[in-house]
Amino acid sequence: MKQARSLLYKTLRWFIILGALTALSSQADEYADTSQLVRANKFAEALAKVDSYLATKPADPQMRFLKGVIQRNLGKQDEAIATFVSLTQDYPELAEPYNNLAVLHAAQGHYEKARAALEMAIRTNPGYATAYENLGDVYARLAGQAYNKALQLDSGNSFVPPKLALIREVFKPSLANPRQTTLPPVVKP
Repeated sequence: MKQARSLLYKTLRWFIILGALTALSSQADEYADTSQLVRANKFAEALAKVDSYLATKPADPQMRFLKGVIQRNLGKQDEAIATFVSLTQDYPELAEPYNNLAVLHAAQGHYEKARAALEMAIRTNPGYATAYENLGDVYARLAGQAYNKALQLDSGNSFVPPKLALIREVFKPSLANPRQTTLPPVVKP
């Protein structure tokens, strides 16, 4: 009787393990399929797939993150901001949503909000190079605003124009296109 029970428990354990692996594989397929749609610029299709997935697993941070990226690519900036804000509230330990939130704020000219979000990303992950790069770009924009204000207040200041020109020249490409995180973060349950 003990051997039969032991065999039954072993068999049940194997079925549970097999079921878990199948579920993980299915979940990985959902991420891969959605990411492939995003890479193919099929954003509307990708968003439909994400929404369908999130209907059954609404708390999944990786799929929610991907939803924010898709919303941004569809030009739905306010919805993307709401998605990333929600992620930062639910998963404050993830740096990537803060970074992408900052990119959206910077694109709208809200550099102080972008700075605050990037500082949170860096606080969360001190080794996050993209966030440091974006923070540098935001500081350059803030410096440009400060130099412009200095010129408004004192148009005869000969020290400011060369500084403004340097900022415009050096940071022109990266200020126009701050880097966002495009792949979902790795999240441990």
